[in-house]
Amino acid sequence: MSTVPIEEAQAHLVELIGTLSPGKEIVITRNNQPVAQLTGLPAELPRPVPGRCQGKLTVVSEDDDHLQDWTEYMP
Repeated sequence: MSTVPIEEAQAHLVELIGTLSPGKEIVITRNNQPVAQLTGLPAELPRPVPGRCQGKLTVVSEDDDHLQDWTEYMP
């Protein structure tokens, strides 16, 4: 965690934001007292791609034999 005076933060805000990595913190001070904190956000998680596993799974819906043991629990 690093500290930066508010005057320097105002003059170099774009550069400060550019140096933030995920989880890194920069404390902005005024008269040597902390007044604000910049925190780098975590990287966005990859989103699943629809259809990526197309054709890799076969579901046999006509097979009701496996449900016979569960008939007492079914409505």
